[in-house]
Amino acid sequence: MLEQGTISIHTENIFPIIKKSLYSDHQIFLRELVSNAVDAIQKLKMVSRAGDYAGDIGEPEIEIAIDKDKKTLSISDNGIGMTADEVKKYINQVAFSSAEEFIHKYEGKSDQPIIGHFGLGFYSSFMVAQKVEIDTLSYQEGAQAVHWSCDGSPAFTLEESSRTTRGTTIILSLQGEEEEFLESARIKNLVKTYCDFLPVPIKLDGEVINKQKAPWRESPSNLTQEDYLEFYRYLYPFQEEPLLWVHLNTDYPFIINGILYFPKMRPDVDVTKGQIKLFCNQVFVSDNCEEIIPQFLMPMRGVIDSTDIPLNVSRSALQGDRTVRRIGDYIAKKVGDRLKELFRDNREQYISAWKDLGTFVKFGVLNDEKFKKQIEDIIVFRTTAKLTEKVATETPVVEVQSSDGDAWQDVTPSPSSDSAPSAPYTTLKEYLERNKERNENRVFYSTDETTQATYIELHKNQGLEVLFMDSFIDTHFINFLEREYQDVKFTRVDSDLDNTLLEQDKDKEIVDPKTNKTRSETIKELFEKSLNKPKLNIRTEALKSDDPQGTPPAIVLLPEILRRLREMNAMMQQGTAEFPEDHILLVNTAHPLIQNLANLNQGSIIQGNGESSTDRLVNLICQHVYDLALMSQKGFDAEGMKSFVERSNDVLTKLTEQASK
Repeated sequence: MLEQGTISIHTENIFPIIKKSLYSDHQIFLRELVSNAVDAIQKLKMVSRAGDYAGDIGEPEIEIAIDKDKKTLSISDNGIGMTADEVKKYINQVAFSSAEEFIHKYEGKSDQPIIGHFGLGFYSSFMVAQKVEIDTLSYQEGAQAVHWSCDGSPAFTLEESSRTTRGTTIILSLQGEEEEFLESARIKNLVKTYCDFLPVPIKLDGEVINKQKAPWRESPSNLTQEDYLEFYRYLYPFQEEPLLWVHLNTDYPFIINGILYFPKMRPDVDVTKGQIKLFCNQVFVSDNCEEIIPQFLMPMRGVIDSTDIPLNVSRSALQGDRTVRRIGDYIAKKVGDRLKELFRDNREQYISAWKDLGTFVKFGVLNDEKFKKQIEDIIVFRTTAKLTEKVATETPVVEVQSSDGDAWQDVTPSPSSDSAPSAPYTTLKEYLERNKERNENRVFYSTDETTQATYIELHKNQGLEVLFMDSFIDTHFINFLEREYQDVKFTRVDSDLDNTLLEQDKDKEIVDPKTNKTRSETIKELFEKSLNKPKLNIRTEALKSDDPQGTPPAIVLLPEILRRLREMNAMMQQGTAEFPEDHILLVNTAHPLIQNLANLNQGSIIQGNGESSTDRLVNLICQHVYDLALMSQKGFDAEGMKSFVERSNDVLTKLTEQASK
């Protein structure tokens, strides 16, 4: 070893760093100076409780004053003050914080934590000021008031002051380009942004401009439902009322206080952008909680306040580490616990909120294995089954996590028992149990209630329950379900038809002795000839129904595997999935239209003569039946719609000609 020593830091080098690089935003200076003023007041309370100060501490307050003529901004407090020696120790030594030794000395003497720790906050004032002055008088008996002044260079002056009131005043002589901070509206806005919930009145021109009360630091028993709603409205004005909320109030395994809200989702909400406000000791830090909150909980709103979240020295960003990840896991677990309890104890309210909660709950299941294990059994789907659930009232639920045993409490009155019936929802396990005798380990689902209405109705008429998986995330979620339930077959209602939906007596069909073909075979040939699509697979089946006229004359089916390959290719190519030519047209031989069509054209087909007017009408009707079936699977482009309209007009013309004869 050649040498061992201590690295020296020159103030000539550190000042430019503080002024230009340490803080990313100049307006932060006000947050730092007000925080220091709050600390000074809290320190006075601590020494008073410890019996080291017998005087009257008075009503704590912070006064901000603007002098436009002198171009000065001052921040005054009636806190603990400083002696000349303390100014030399805490101000003249950059990054020497008084907080740590003070906390150690007076530990347990205050219910409000000290904010400052780094000893650099005061120097943020040099970002906006060409000169900074301190006028201060200590609480100590017989202390001499002192005045400190510095122009941003390593040089300073320290002299006696004529001040007679305990406390400290910081006077900033603002730089020419920073005179925006001489405007009252600007200062009010900054106080509201950063210091609104600090527990000391902050005055400007004699008016208190901060709220002071931080609801998340209150005991849940002291807050009413209206308090929670009012706080949400204050944080997010002009928004719909939240669905429900969780009050976090625990000191193990981390110190975390907060209120998290489940908002109603709107189409214009960017679910990838955080809506949760991060505080540290009631001082606003950031709107960005991406490092703390798991991505799937980004749509949540509210406040998290924790001293265990590691911030960088400027408090402008998080220092990503294992602690942050553990805190994120902890919050996710508490959200999962609350959802499970709500599902168990107030299922009506849970289902009422599911429309908004469902998407990011499913997203969490897809991306977080621990969260998936927590809530996989409480994922619900809208169903065609006629269940007897009741919808909850619109009153949001207040969920509270108390520090007493970390137990959850519901402090909202239960909904009335005479609520109106809701749209039925079910879990997958309930669906499988309910249908195990009829179609064991098979799930029928729909992704679009409108375009798949015909298929849904076919299943409902035969007593087959259909689940609706129609949110944008469900395309991926179905794949997840199939991996989780490998013994279950998931079938979209338009991919194939269960045998339950079909008449099973084809063997009894009468064979025409002239053609040696059944009616079904004749109809199939008729459509093959009229449509002339080699890749189109035409099936003839009789759909089971008490009212054949109420069933469709034909439907298009796209096999599950083929459809998924198509969707996967479209996703990989970032394009629209083209409808494949090789699909199935199932012609319903039980429908009166199809039977009439076969009777109308039977003679012409048998004779094989040239096309007659009847042949032309039959061809047009076959095309029209196919078009109507195809419309439920895909939209027509301009040319396809033009052809459809023309054929429709031709069909109507021919029919009116036939009727007029």
